[in-house]
Amino acid sequence: MSEETIFSKIIRKEIPANILYQDELVTAFRDISPQAKTHILIIPNKLIATVNDVTTEDELALGHLFIVAAKIAQQEGIAEDGYRLIVNCNKHAGQEVFHIHMHLLGGEPLGPLVAK
Repeated sequence: MSEETIFSKIIRKEIPANILYQDELVTAFRDISPQAKTHILIIPNKLIATVNDVTTEDELALGHLFIVAAKIAQQEGIAEDGYRLIVNCNKHAGQEVFHIHMHLLGGEPLGPLVAK
């Protein structure tokens, strides 16, 4: 099992966060260092370190991330214009907290993703 992360403490409300949504499977909150006008993190309540650690047991929770993302995009008023969902896996992809999480970015034109 992976070590506990700051996200685990946010889920349990042991440290403050601007939580927008929480149910038995996932928690969503505003990123403290936003990279876009709207930047929300959506995380499974179960600690899963990276995409490489996902098992078939995680399908329901991880699928639910997308349902919650769409719901939050509607609530934030960014669904019509569009938004980006990003999941990073490990250090080379920029993953800093090793508790799988989805970034919901929007509220402004984001431009194309361009590979090097």
